[in-house]
Amino acid sequence: MSDKPYTLLLKNGHLLDPANGRDGPADVATAGDRIARVAPADAIAPEDAEKSVDAAGCYVTPGLLDIHVHYFDGCGRLGVHPDFNAFPSGVTTALDVGTAGWRNFEQFRLHIIDNPRIKCRVLALVNIVSTVMEFPQVEQDPDEMQPEPTAAMAKKQADVVIGIKTAHYMKPGWTAVDNTVAAAEIAGMLAMFDFAPQPERSYEDLLLKKARAGDFHTHPYARHIPSLDEQGRVNAYVWEARRRGVKFDLGHGAGSFWYRLAVPNVEQGNVADTISTDQHQGSVNGPVFDQITTMSKMLCLGLALPDVIRRSTSAPAELIGRPSLGRLDEGGEADVALLRLERGRFGYWDCGRGGMVGDQRLACLLTVRAGQVVYDREGMSMPDWRTLGPSY
Repeated sequence: MSDKPYTLLLKNGHLLDPANGRDGPADVATAGDRIARVAPADAIAPEDAEKSVDAAGCYVTPGLLDIHVHYFDGCGRLGVHPDFNAFPSGVTTALDVGTAGWRNFEQFRLHIIDNPRIKCRVLALVNIVSTVMEFPQVEQDPDEMQPEPTAAMAKKQADVVIGIKTAHYMKPGWTAVDNTVAAAEIAGMLAMFDFAPQPERSYEDLLLKKARAGDFHTHPYARHIPSLDEQGRVNAYVWEARRRGVKFDLGHGAGSFWYRLAVPNVEQGNVADTISTDQHQGSVNGPVFDQITTMSKMLCLGLALPDVIRRSTSAPAELIGRPSLGRLDEGGEADVALLRLERGRFGYWDCGRGGMVGDQRLACLLTVRAGQVVYDREGMSMPDWRTLGPSY
């Protein structure tokens, strides 16, 4: 056992911790799985830590939250591995949004959420459809949308479940939305809507008549979402929904982020409350790739870096009811990301296969989850090989 007070020291970095109002040079030290100290720059000596990382030129942030992923692969057609897809972006907490329903949620928990080999913190929404996203035909069956067993499973798993999800319902009527809200009401949780307007069910009615304060509409920049009027202005009912407390989750995915909609929305101030990926097997090789790329796109659309960090840390943490996450508090769990803002010429493309050239890009260099370095792209936490002696 080491007699040094700190396990890991991130030194010479620029701390961005929106929840605590920190934006400037600082040292961050961990002890075991906790944040032991957040101190002014140069206040902690490197020799006081078992391992010291020079974070000069980088931003030290809380571990990021991606609140729209698909990590359950019950049939091997949708979910992707949490650690492989979260940690390279600095994501330490992810929300699986309804990949499992009440019939197979316990399987999801056993194989992913509670799997000791998976280190990413995985939270979840239970889908209103009983077995759901691995079986697309079931998503269209109203008989599978049962509020009572859905709510019962959500309450049983309330340590990891924060709400109910509906998605991809293409038949007429409000069955999917109404049953989702009913289940959320019974469980005392939020609802998330992946919604496709139909002639008899409008986006306006979803936002103003169905969604409750604290509920989310995800994919607000998808081409099938009428966020803009014929003059290209954000529809008045969107602003009214915001005043009522409805939240908007970016949810990039393979088909839900179009510059032609995102740019005018963002320019007019209709910015998604949370930046998220919608990672799944059909999106991780493009156009979404990962959280850090999605954040970079929002930077290039004009958001300031502290705002991008806030919408990827403290904002989603608070909105999903986990306010202890997405922040660097002394005594709190040591989830940390080390990011570098690069300047140059970088290309990004959207779900409509439209390209954009930006002049900045975020890169994740180091991810710390519960005090352990779980991703280190450039070996920053490792000693120089010449100090290690012979290999035999």
